[in-house]
Amino acid sequence: MTTSLLAIGPAPLALERLAEALAAGTVADQSGADGAVVTFLGLVRNHNLGRSVRYLEYEAYEPLALKAFERIASEIAERWPAARLALHHRVGKLEIGEASVAIAARSPHRGDAYAACRYAIERVKQIAPIWKREFFEGGDVWIEGATADPDNQQARAEAERVACA
Repeated sequence: MTTSLLAIGPAPLALERLAEALAAGTVADQSGADGAVVTFLGLVRNHNLGRSVRYLEYEAYEPLALKAFERIASEIAERWPAARLALHHRVGKLEIGEASVAIAARSPHRGDAYAACRYAIERVKQIAPIWKREFFEGGDVWIEGATADPDNQQARAEAERVACA
């Protein structure tokens, strides 16, 4: 089974499969050149803002979310040319402890892989049309969604600053 490097959907996330897909995408003359794979797995936690969270629901405009993921991968290739990215995000109802986002970055050097991975999650939060609804004891609330214009250079610079800190 082939795993796409960029995806959004209801299927549970498999970080190992994502990292393997990233390795499989390495061109033959680059095989063995990488010295680092950095991964990030975002989990649904049981609390937020002093509330006891029961579960989350994610919604997205999937075609545009994939375009945002492609843009993020392009930005990473521009800033860290040797780094490659794999990014999957879930939608639908997620229980406490389930993974909502999985990111893998692969590079010859660990610094670039770390920075690319961190940059990816910062940009997802900024520009991907994904919304999170939190269900807690006593109610529910929409708590996140992309707010930056993808072309906003200030937002992009902020994501890079955080990634390289």
